Amino acid sequence: MNSRRTFVKKGIAGLMAGSIISLPEKSNAARAKKEDTFKLGMAGYSFVHFKLDEALEMMKKTDVHYLCIKDFHLPYNSTAEQITAFHQKLKDADVTGYAVGPIYTKTHQEIDNAFDYAKRVGVDLIVGIPNHDDLKYVEQKVKEYNIRYAIHNHGPEDKLYPNATSVYNFVKDLDPRVGLCFDMGHNRRDNQDSVADLGKYSKRIFDIHLKNVTAATKDGKTCELGRGIIDIPAFVKMLRKVKYAGSCSLEYEKDMKEPLAGIAESVGYFRGVCQAS
Repeated sequence: MNSRRTFVKKGIAGLMAGSIISLPEKSNAARAKKEDTFKLGMAGYSFVHFKLDEALEMMKKTDVHYLCIKDFHLPYNSTAEQITAFHQKLKDADVTGYAVGPIYTKTHQEIDNAFDYAKRVGVDLIVGIPNHDDLKYVEQKVKEYNIRYAIHNHGPEDKLYPNATSVYNFVKDLDPRVGLCFDMGHNRRDNQDSVADLGKYSKRIFDIHLKNVTAATKDGKTCELGRGIIDIPAFVKMLRKVKYAGSCSLEYEKDMKEPLAGIAESVGYFRGVCQAS
């Protein structure tokens, strides 16, 4: 407090003397924020109970500008005209749709449809959940379309991909455009260390579902970002260490019929951590 008073007194004295006051050097936090390569977005599933206009209004209120597109807002069978109109709505709201999914697939035809959909929508990333036996076919489609494919982990109930390690072990020898959509909350629910796993697998993580959970068990629930057991400041520190350049898209699954307060709290907390650390 004394140093602040001294700075103010010196500033006033300088003005009275007609001298120029030099602004203090930018803080480390301000410099770090400028250097961040990741961006904050929203996972479309957060808005499962809302029409697109309502979802975009919530994004506007929380000043978030990137969206992973779900099919309940843009159906798989959308026409070119409908896709154009959809993107115009996003543009009017200052939002960019950067990916589609998650998309569950059980057959090669459904995988074909997912890649065709992503191409028509105009994104270069699919978040998907394919069967293990279909991974080589996914790799083939990735090469054909030059669209990246990020496999989503869903926690201890998920027999296919419970955590980041399970996904990585399946994709590590595939084309480098096949990787992970890292759901850090579900990963923690499977009693994994989400901060450490971000560090281990960062080169194959194309998308992050940003969330926190109440417990490192299958009974853990999604909660406001600053109220769970994952150390978010440590996670942000790791994002910077590995120079993660994708989206951290908040997937808020608490109070899903009235999510705005929790989304706003979580967005504010994440930004506060990024600015302060």
